[in-house]
Amino acid sequence: MTADPLAARSGNRCYHCGEALPPGSQLYLEVGDARYPMCCAGCRAVAALIHDSGLARFYSSRTAFNPRADRLPERDAYRAYDDDALQSQFVEPEGDAFARARLLVGGISCAACTWLIERTLLRLPAVRSAELNLQLHRLEVVFDRSRLKVSELLAQVAALGYDVQPWQSSRRRQQAQAEQRRDLRRLAVAGVGMMQVGMFAIALHAGELQGMDTPFRDLLRWVSLALSSFIVYYSARGFFASAWRHLRNGALVMDLPVALAIGVGWGASGVATLSGSGDVYFDSILMFTFLLLLARYLEARLRYRDALAWSDVEALLPATVRIYDNGDWREQPRARVMRGDRLLARGGETIPIDAVVEGGRSEVREDSFTGEAVPRPVAPGDAVFAGTLNIGASLTLIASGASSDTRLAALQASIDAARGSKPAVARLADRIAARFVGAVLLITAVTGAVWWQLEPARALWVALSVLIVSCPCALSLATPATLASAAAALRRRGIVVHGENALESLPRCSHWLFDKTGTITSGAFTLQRVQPLSPAWEQADLVAAAAALQRHSTHPLASAFADLSPSGDVQDVTAVPGFGMQGSYRGQLLRMGSLSFCRDLCAEFPDPPDGELYWVALGSADAPLAWLGLNDTVRPEAAALLDQLRAAGRVLELVTGDASGRAAALGAALGFHRTATGQSPDDKLARVTALQAQGATVAMVGDGLNDAPVLNRADVSIAVAGATDLTRAQADFVLLDGDLLQIRRLLALARRARRILLQNFAWALGYNLAALPAAALGMVPPWAAAIGMSLSSLLVVGNALRLRRTRS
Repeated sequence: MTADPLAARSGNRCYHCGEALPPGSQLYLEVGDARYPMCCAGCRAVAALIHDSGLARFYSSRTAFNPRADRLPERDAYRAYDDDALQSQFVEPEGDAFARARLLVGGISCAACTWLIERTLLRLPAVRSAELNLQLHRLEVVFDRSRLKVSELLAQVAALGYDVQPWQSSRRRQQAQAEQRRDLRRLAVAGVGMMQVGMFAIALHAGELQGMDTPFRDLLRWVSLALSSFIVYYSARGFFASAWRHLRNGALVMDLPVALAIGVGWGASGVATLSGSGDVYFDSILMFTFLLLLARYLEARLRYRDALAWSDVEALLPATVRIYDNGDWREQPRARVMRGDRLLARGGETIPIDAVVEGGRSEVREDSFTGEAVPRPVAPGDAVFAGTLNIGASLTLIASGASSDTRLAALQASIDAARGSKPAVARLADRIAARFVGAVLLITAVTGAVWWQLEPARALWVALSVLIVSCPCALSLATPATLASAAAALRRRGIVVHGENALESLPRCSHWLFDKTGTITSGAFTLQRVQPLSPAWEQADLVAAAAALQRHSTHPLASAFADLSPSGDVQDVTAVPGFGMQGSYRGQLLRMGSLSFCRDLCAEFPDPPDGELYWVALGSADAPLAWLGLNDTVRPEAAALLDQLRAAGRVLELVTGDASGRAAALGAALGFHRTATGQSPDDKLARVTALQAQGATVAMVGDGLNDAPVLNRADVSIAVAGATDLTRAQADFVLLDGDLLQIRRLLALARRARRILLQNFAWALGYNLAALPAAALGMVPPWAAAIGMSLSSLLVVGNALRLRRTRS
């Protein structure tokens, strides 16, 4: 077995978990000529499993012992999770055969645990990917459901000696709150210690002026040393751990100069206390620690506050709902609710799922989403959302989707995505900070060497002032605080942020590309006219066949057939993005979509009729069947938005799959600089790529349900999607209410966020560059350096908070 860095201190302890061996224990794991003591059969079994799997390198990489494995888990203990209703809470489909499971793993102590779990799972043939987030302890596994049961997956992780359970936002909320409480305790201890040691420092400084007796001076120093030692160990150890972890991997982070400043200041003051000579700066070190912890706590609170708020709302959702079934109301788990189910929400209860009001009139409070405390009146036909509060009469509801498809769940997912991604500007700040840290260390060393030649008694303290005053803490806090504040402000205004990177790019977009259907137009199609082309089909049969085919489509055109009654079902359905649908209906192969798509099946398909309608072709392999005329209306706010973008000098293009003359006429009427009709997803992608090759920064505005490649390719992507489409719209920004004028608000806040970000960068860099020479010249004592650096960090966080008060 590979050498274990913990073995030297294991002694009479278990090799796996580090616990003391029971008296007379004879349990060992034998590997070759080596024997490793084990405290119980569980630890021996886990260690043997790790070694036999060829993963013994785990023991050479870990930095902490594993939790004790008292007993091996039994697969039967997880069999309940094979139930589909339970799985719906933490397992979601990933293609046809695969699924993605999200699990919460306990007992993780270091990065080696992450490596071990991921490598063990990836050895299973049915597992396609396994990723463990060390910070959140969240394990995401994509696996083949036909070859691996969920219970077997859970048991495999548990067999390694870790606690595993389904991921739930409420558990994550508890974890986040525990982290907040831990950080707050460290901050409180540092604050109390800073005040106490500060009082001792005042007495020491006054004593120096008034001739304090040496025994009293030494007593105050020794008490200050004891207090500061505990505070450095308890409150500041995170800086040391982070600096060492990154330094071992060859990375310079801002925690390195912070740890050096605290360590050197405390150490030098400790030496002065022991020797009874020299100066002590315990008060400055603790002030530095407290103010820096305060800035980081505020930034973390800013970033986590919205995540905790959404989790709090989700925790209020009822576990069961009243559903109408077989002429009576009965209780049913919320996880089993499906689209179309009829539910009852009584007055004073939380709406359990996204739905449409079928009966009753009431008022709903939506302040958890919008921040607006004024209730919204609702009546039959209005949409209501999970997590909002019904404060009036009872309502009967028709579920808009499953429990996992709610607006609340999608908002929570967007927060997770934003937290998990690091914007380009943040990566740039990290690179600047890394170089800055190297420069700071070099300047500190040179300053110390020069002062050692000039005035050795001051060399250490001048170097310490340089180290403290130049820590790039404000620089590293500037970006995350600003972007998190802007994203939170947008979410309260109904704009979901899937990635914060685009906030920085949005004001610089020179070209704006718009899809037509569902974006410039409302997407609320209605069937206006049917023109049969085959005498063998009645008009009613044509409509029924079209409705059956479109029932399998998510395209906006399908909404025209949502209220029509299909006759029978379609088999072997295939969707061809940008062209149409194909399927077998009553033994015949049908196609519905564009003219070219249907002509590939039936070459004699005629041209569409003239007129202002949107014509959709329906044909079989034997003959053309019909032209279906649909009507759509232009969004009333579209012209105002386009006028504003044109006035700002932006280039506007309409790119649409609609090949009709109506699309070209619409582009001309709305003043687009360029209109491209009949565009496939590949054509749109090629256009965006060509513009980017010319140096343009491209924003793409679409419906969020189609054209995923072009939305991903654009520098900024905006989906004009309704709440029910939110989970499928993975653009950078999603407009929940579908109002195009929200883009104006988005642009205004993005510009303001960019200004504040530049202000924060300018202040952080300007402060460091201005204060550094003064500190190097010996003009800034350590206590002043601690105040200046810490207040600089607080300033950038406070400046970022101004975005949350934006009302534009």
